[in-house]
Amino acid sequence: MNLKDPARFILVGTSHAGNVGAAARAMKVMGFAELVLVAPRWPDVLQREEAIAMASGATEVLAGARVVATLGEALDGITYVCATAMTPRDFGPPTFAPRALFAELAAGTHRVAFVFGSERFGLSNDDLYTCHACLSIPTDPHYGSLNLAQAVQLIAYDWRQAQGGFPVEARATEGMAADGVAIRGLIAHWQESLTTLGFLDPKAPRKLMSRLHRLANRAGLTVEEVQILRGIARAIDERSR
Repeated sequence: MNLKDPARFILVGTSHAGNVGAAARAMKVMGFAELVLVAPRWPDVLQREEAIAMASGATEVLAGARVVATLGEALDGITYVCATAMTPRDFGPPTFAPRALFAELAAGTHRVAFVFGSERFGLSNDDLYTCHACLSIPTDPHYGSLNLAQAVQLIAYDWRQAQGGFPVEARATEGMAADGVAIRGLIAHWQESLTTLGFLDPKAPRKLMSRLHRLANRAGLTVEEVQILRGIARAIDERSR
C-alpha cells in the first residue's frame, strides 16, 4: 500500500465553501492530500471560515490545495481521469461502479484523478468528455442524490481499499488473561458470597459452581475483570453481614 498515492481530487465549480472543507476532511481520513479546485464560486474559498470549520483537522489539505481556472490545468500530469456523474451522457465515457474499475486501475501505473462537478449542475458535457471513465456510485435507484463531500468520501474509500486499505487497529488493550489460580480463587469467593446471600445451599449445591466455573473459563476473563468480580463479591459479603 502506497500511503503517498498521487491520486488527485478535483472539484469543479464548487458553490459552497463548507463542502470544500468537508471534502478535504474526507480525503485526509483515507490518506489523500492532493486537492485542486477549478473555478470555485469563491476565489478565496480555501481561506473562508466555513471551509476551515468543515475541514475539522484537515486544514493542511486546504493549505496545500490549488485553485485553477480550467479543468485542463487541473489535469496536468494526469494519465487517467475518472468523472463522477449521476446521469450518463450520449457519447460520454463508459460507466463503471467504482470498486469494479478500481481493482483493475490500481494494478496499473496511471496517475489517476477523480473529478467532481458542482453541487447544482454536476459536470458539463465538455468536462465529462475529457474523462476516460464515468464512476456511478451504486445507490438506491429511487434516490441517488449524494452531497459532494459524501461522494468524495465514498470514492476515496474505495480507491484506498483498492490500494490495500488501512489495517484495523484495536482501540483498547485487552488486558492480561487471568490464570487458573485467579479463576479458582474467584469461584471460591463466589461460593462463599452466594452462600452468605442465601442463593446457594451448601447442602444441595447441585452443579451451580461447576457451571459458574465453566462460564468463567468460557468468558476468558482478564486479571482486571477477575478483580472487578471479586470486588462485587466483597460488596455482597459486606451487605449480607
